[in-house]
Parts: sequence; structure tokens; C-alpha cells
Amino acid sequence: MALMSLLALVPVSLVLTFIGAPPWLRFVTSAAAVAVLAEWIRRGTEQLARHAGATVGGLIMVTLGSVAELVLGLFVVASGHMAVVQAQITGSIIGTSLLGLGIAILIGGLSRQRQTLKPAKAGLLSTLLILSVIALLLPAIFDYTARQGHLRDVRITDEELSLGASIVLLLLYAGNLGYTLVTHRDVFADEEADAAPTWGLGVSLGVIVTCTVVIALESEFISDVLIPTAAILRMTPEFLGVIVLALVGTSGDIFAAGWFAHRDQMALALNICIGSAIQLVLVVVPLLVFISAFMAKPMTLVFVNPLHLFAIASTAFIVNAVARDGETTWFEGLLLVGVYVLIGLGFFFIRPA
Repeated sequence: MALMSLLALVPVSLVLTFIGAPPWLRFVTSAAAVAVLAEWIRRGTEQLARHAGATVGGLIMVTLGSVAELVLGLFVVASGHMAVVQAQITGSIIGTSLLGLGIAILIGGLSRQRQTLKPAKAGLLSTLLILSVIALLLPAIFDYTARQGHLRDVRITDEELSLGASIVLLLLYAGNLGYTLVTHRDVFADEEADAAPTWGLGVSLGVIVTCTVVIALESEFISDVLIPTAAILRMTPEFLGVIVLALVGTSGDIFAAGWFAHRDQMALALNICIGSAIQLVLVVVPLLVFISAFMAKPMTLVFVNPLHLFAIASTAFIVNAVARDGETTWFEGLLLVGVYVLIGLGFFFIRPA
């Protein structure tokens, strides 16, 4: 009922945009509306997956799980704010992997001495996360190397390298789907794979399609007021991308992970948090690169701000350290949240030259 009432944010944001309300107010209401709609998409996707069965349902879950992030990123790319999109990517990775997983471990661990994970799933997710980090670091290292004075025979541009890396990422994603949903389905099956749907098939599809369309509209509102809002709040657009926009797209995953951890289903919580970050890198980022190639300003995977690279690399390192032993305690959750806060402070206090 509470989630249903929050849908009122959609007409509120429309009215505020129509009457020309202050940019920061339109930004807040539209961002909140996207967060609510993203949760409805997650619920509709979950119900649709239950109708389809374990294997096809798993494919549906991982395919539609990042619709809100993709749509929001596309509109920000179309507005020409590439640095904000890259900040959103970084923020989504650290938001789910550090903040989301940290909160989940805290919630589950405060009432228990420890929680256990499936070693096979934890190991695969940690490995894929590290691979994702390498994929995002490579274009930036290449760009830095190519700009050195003694290198004069660079045969590929940043855009071409980004497109090539995106193809590899999508192929790895396809391989991951085959591994987890087909050849090793029994090992990686979720704990609630056989749950019966509570929504009809038509309702599930209707919710997903309708919310996606409305998210597209709200995303356009957000991209229009992003720069004025940053100026009014005395924040950089990059900080809004790392913290605010990223949490808008991942809030549903964070709440879901906390709920499963509370029910002592830490394997599902880990899959939601780390799986969301992996899916972002292996699917959403390549799609943004490919689609933006047809726009006026193509997006590349070159992160010009070293803090982005540090944030992504440190996230993979600490998550791997926490998950590799197959057990979690509340203090490990506190560590993850603490690292997220420190990285967030770094982005808040850094101002562009």
C-alpha cells in the first residue's frame, strides 16, 4: 500500500514541471518518482519470471533488471553530460556493491552471529566483478598511454576501443547466462525459483511497459534540470551522478537485498547487489556505448577522473575480500558502508578546475 501511494510522485512531478517550479524541486520529485517506478519494474519482472519458469525466468530477471538505469543513462547521454553518465556508472557499482551489500549484511548480521553464502556463487560473482573492473580500467589506461609524447603510432581511437570492449563484455555476459542458467543451473538456482506468481501475466507485462515509458518521461525531466540543480545546491553534476542518480536507479535492488538478508537469505542478497553491478558493466554500459555511437557525442569508456577508477577498483577489492570465505558478519557490512561514505565524501569535496 505504501509503495502504491508513492506513485503519486509521478503526477506531482508532472505538475511541477508544467508550472515551472524551481529546478531543484523538479529534480528531487522526478528522481524520487524514477526510484519508485524502478521498484515496480523489479516487482513486475519478478512476477513475469515466475510465470516463465526457472531458466527463462532467470534470463528475464537479469535482462530487465536494469531498465531504469539504462533509460536514465540514455537521456543523460542525449543531453551531452558524458561525465555525469560515467559518474552514474561508478555510483551504481559502488552503490549496490558497497552500500547495498553493506546494509544487507548489517541487517542480517545484527541478529545473527554470521551468515553463509554459496561458495560457488560468491566466487563467480567476485570473479566477474573483478573482470568488470578490468574492462572499465583498460580504456582509461589506453587513453593515458596514447597521449604520451613518445607514442606516435596509435592505431585506434577511444571510441573504437570502447566499441570493441563493449562487444567483448556482451559476449562474456552471454557466456555467463549460459553458465548460470543452462549448464550449471542446479548450482546457481535461486532459493525462491519455484515460487508461484501472484500477478497475472498481463498485469506483469503492463506494469513493466507502463513504468518504463513513464521512467523515460521522468528521465527527460531530470536531464533538463540537472545542471541548474547542481548550481543551486552548490554541488557538481558529477556528484549528483555518483550519489543521487545512481541511487535512484539502484534503490530497488538495495531495499530488496536488505529484505532478503533480514530473512537470512544472504545468497539472494549477494546475487542482487553484486549481480546488479556486474549486469551494469556487462550489459548497460555496452548498450550505452553502442546507442550513443549514433548520437552527436558518442560515449566512451574513458574515465578521465582518476577517482572513478579508484572507486571502482577498491570496490572490487573489498567485496572480493568480504565474499570469498562464504561467510559474512555485521562488522563486514559496516566496513562496506564506511568505504562507500569515504568515496562519497571524495566526490563531494572535489571540484572541477
